[in-house]
Amino acid sequence: MSGQGGSAAPALVSLLLLLWHRAAAIEVPLDPKIQQDLKQPPTITKQSVKDYIVDPRDNIIIECEGKGNPVPAFSWRRNGKFFNIAKDPRVTMRKRSGTLEIGFRSGGRPEDYEGEYQCFATNDFGTALSNKILLRVSKAPLWPKEVLEPEVVTEGSSLVLPCNPPPGLPPPITFWMDSRKSQTSPRVSTGLNGDLYFSNVLVQDAQTDYSCNARFLFTHTIQQKNPITLRVQTSEQNTHTHARPHTRAKVAESTPTFLSPSGTESAKMVLRDEQLQLECIAAGLPTPTIKWFKKGGELPLRKVKFEKYNKVLRIVNVSEEDAGEYVCMAINHIGSIRHSIFVQVKAAPYWLDKPTDLVLAPDENGRLVCRANGNPKPNIQWLHNGLPIESTTDSPLTSCVLGDTILFRSVQIGSTAVYQCNASNEHGYLLANAFVSVLDMPPRMLGPKNQLIKVIKNKRTFLDCPFFGSPLPELFKNGQGSGLDGGQYRAYINGTLEIKRALAEDEGTYTCVASNILGKAENQVRLEVKDRTRIVGAPEHQTSIRGSTARFVCQVNSDPSLPITVTWTKDDKPIHLGWRLKKDGESLTIPNVNEGDEGLYTCTVASEIDQDSASARLTVLDRPDPPMDLDLSDPAARSVRLTWIPGNDHRSPITEFLVQFEEDRWEPGRWQDLASFPGELNSVILQLAPFVNYQFRVIAINSVGQSQPSRPSPRYKTSGAAPDAIPRGLRGWGSKKDNMEISWEPLLDLERNGPNLHYHVWWRRKDSGEPWSNVTTADSKHVVQSTDTYVPYEIKIQARNEFGSGPESNVITGYSGEDKPTEAPADLRVSRVDSTKANIHWKPVNLSSVQGEFKEYRLYYWRESSLVPGLSFSKEKKTKGFYSTVAEPSAILSDLVPFSKYKMFMVVANNRYEGPPSNTVEITTKEGVPDAPRFFKISLRSLDTISLEWDKPVEPNGILIGYQLKYHTGELGRPQLETFLPNVTDFAMRLSGRSTRYKFFLSALTQVGAGESIAEELPHFANEGECFLNSDLHFRNKRDQVDIATQGWFIGLMCAIALIILILLIVCFIKRSRGGKYPGKT
Repeated sequence: MSGQGGSAAPALVSLLLLLWHRAAAIEVPLDPKIQQDLKQPPTITKQSVKDYIVDPRDNIIIECEGKGNPVPAFSWRRNGKFFNIAKDPRVTMRKRSGTLEIGFRSGGRPEDYEGEYQCFATNDFGTALSNKILLRVSKAPLWPKEVLEPEVVTEGSSLVLPCNPPPGLPPPITFWMDSRKSQTSPRVSTGLNGDLYFSNVLVQDAQTDYSCNARFLFTHTIQQKNPITLRVQTSEQNTHTHARPHTRAKVAESTPTFLSPSGTESAKMVLRDEQLQLECIAAGLPTPTIKWFKKGGELPLRKVKFEKYNKVLRIVNVSEEDAGEYVCMAINHIGSIRHSIFVQVKAAPYWLDKPTDLVLAPDENGRLVCRANGNPKPNIQWLHNGLPIESTTDSPLTSCVLGDTILFRSVQIGSTAVYQCNASNEHGYLLANAFVSVLDMPPRMLGPKNQLIKVIKNKRTFLDCPFFGSPLPELFKNGQGSGLDGGQYRAYINGTLEIKRALAEDEGTYTCVASNILGKAENQVRLEVKDRTRIVGAPEHQTSIRGSTARFVCQVNSDPSLPITVTWTKDDKPIHLGWRLKKDGESLTIPNVNEGDEGLYTCTVASEIDQDSASARLTVLDRPDPPMDLDLSDPAARSVRLTWIPGNDHRSPITEFLVQFEEDRWEPGRWQDLASFPGELNSVILQLAPFVNYQFRVIAINSVGQSQPSRPSPRYKTSGAAPDAIPRGLRGWGSKKDNMEISWEPLLDLERNGPNLHYHVWWRRKDSGEPWSNVTTADSKHVVQSTDTYVPYEIKIQARNEFGSGPESNVITGYSGEDKPTEAPADLRVSRVDSTKANIHWKPVNLSSVQGEFKEYRLYYWRESSLVPGLSFSKEKKTKGFYSTVAEPSAILSDLVPFSKYKMFMVVANNRYEGPPSNTVEITTKEGVPDAPRFFKISLRSLDTISLEWDKPVEPNGILIGYQLKYHTGELGRPQLETFLPNVTDFAMRLSGRSTRYKFFLSALTQVGAGESIAEELPHFANEGECFLNSDLHFRNKRDQVDIATQGWFIGLMCAIALIILILLIVCFIKRSRGGKYPGKT
């Protein structure tokens, strides 16, 4: 039977755990109203640390804070016994708290209150416990009085100076001092126990003031041990031989030995999560170095730190995998030694599954779990309201303790309690409080009443309906009275209704109902479905030139019932709008852009329920920075290589480099363009002119413009050479009849190629076979004297300097000076004269008599008189040239004025002079048609009559016989014709209608016909009295308008009417007065 029971017990336990695992505890919401009404057992919220060391100079405060409903009462145990606070005048407890304050103003010793304290928080539903707090008072004892003998040691030997600090609480921190402040080194160091270790002693270690110091943290004091004197004996002092002065025997070297720890192996125990410190200090000469290893694995480098020149290995937050054998090895060139330290990692209890508070409804099941681990494995003990659970008989809960788990079945009202779990082993303990609260509460709605929720169309939507009750209420939702679960609706047990895709037809009021056996609660949510806020016109990427204006536009479409805000950010940071950056509705304007404006601009449009954003990048282009670091290389006679580093192109690629030069001989300080190169080059060969002292600069060019010039290059001077260029513009001409001036354009400064530039000029009479005459001059012309008149010469030129002669020019032809022509054109006559033209004829001169280059026959003519009586005109002479070399020349003279008398004569002309005049001829032009009238204007005489005025032509071109006026209405009206005598210059005309548009054409007449006409147009009238052409019309309209209020007849009529009204009023008043005097009958 026992065997069967033993095998059945584990199966029963597993079944019970499975069943209880499925029971879900109630989660109590943090809603203040629920928390205020909810009855809860006590909970410890704050307490002092387990190992509590206090400063004896201060009051002692032992913390214990808790909560519960009703507010718990607090009590204490000291050393396992009830601590009666009321009987000790030095001890007080804070109000609504369990915190103890122990004061010593009236006397007493803090040491008298050392011990183990535990706090109890109790209300109607149970008792919660604090940890057991071990209170100890900090101690800082003095060094014992002792007389320390000097330490005498041989040079090269090892030495340990003991510290032995007084035991303190907590232990003090030790350090050594001497007159040199004891600088630590690989040779001298302080051990973990406070001793001072010398791997080998040197002569300079001899001091009289080695002192160990202990620093106590709580009292902030440092205590110093009596100083120790160290004397070092050299090898000469140990031997009795006489060494030579100023010589020392060499100290014997030694293999390493360990000063700490001793032996070949040792053991170390450390607790999990604490700090492991392993120490190896070795003696030897020379000073050994320390290395560490771990057998069977590698050192955890992420956790290991080496200190004090590798003498200390420290591992923080030790875990089980840090256990094992650690080996330290001391090495010098004499030998080595090893020491093994076996590290064992133990563990105080730590939580795997800490018990948590449990809230259950009546008749529900539940469980508390308390799982902890440690090394050795901790023991689990359950307490009920601070007492061992096995000793309590007053718990109405039906429970079953299964090791680290307590199972509760069918709990009832009134069975609320606090349970404690204590997990302990030899290295420590853990204590946790967890209450089991049996709660019954009718349903309550926790959300706001009649909430309005706005959602976006076609979006997944959740309508929340938070509630609470115990037992857990059942929940359903409905809209318009119908249940909602299924289709596009899904109801969750936490009170949330999911609408998978919100549509316009989903708008309305939704009711949430929660019920349990104690009642029910309702709440309503009103849903509105809105159109999505979206950006329909996103801002576009822009590339702007520095100093221009950039504008981003963000076009938005949103639900009209939702107000929106448009905000702009740059690189995800807010934009500060102000005097420069402007936001206008949905656009952002950035005037005078600079490099600081470059970035990613984001437009965010937001309503109260959604938002949309779009981004665009602004790239700012600018002129490039000037090139840098100009360098000259590869020098040659007429070239040099120029290299530079391009500057920043400011996001617009450099397309061209312009190289400029300045020379200090001809035009110092003036920069001139030399050559342009493609933007991808930064090293070019420059073609140079001889005998120039150059310096260069480079300008970069991109699509925005030119950079500032670079800094000038070093100067580069080219050597001299004979001229390469031929003087340009060579010509020969006569300034007088007996000379010839030979002139040319001097070479440019950069064409000189050397000093002492001059010109060698040759000339000779053409086709004469004469030898060349020549001259050398530094000027730009030479005058040949005593020449014949207008004789051709051959001329050539050559430039020369100190380095040689340049190329000769081609031979050109020049002429000596001209003289006055000696002959006049003969037999000048006219034929076929009409109103504006005449044919002229003459006999030519002998070309040799021109005495120069024949230019033209020049006709002088002028208007002698007009046949129109009384007409004023100008007699100014006019000229017209005719080039002809035929035997019987003739020409047409045009642009004559009709009906006039003209006179004329002719001369022959060369480039400088005119010859004698020909015979004078007189002609009379025929009558022609007149010019247009001088002016033509239309004015309004009355509302239906207009007046037309004009003046005679400036040039009648004959005898005027009258004027003709043509006019028609509209575009297709029948034309009308009126004629007038020559002395008539105005005409009055009645209009057929004020809305009719007229067009007039006026011309003057001679016997030949009508001359040029002048046109005017009459617009229709929009309003009576409107003026439309000129100031005369405007004046007439004003004059025709009469102010009726100023007319005499109107004033008289108004006075008569006023007089009649006054008479009628007087008569009525008299009649009424008389009627009141008759007596009534009795």
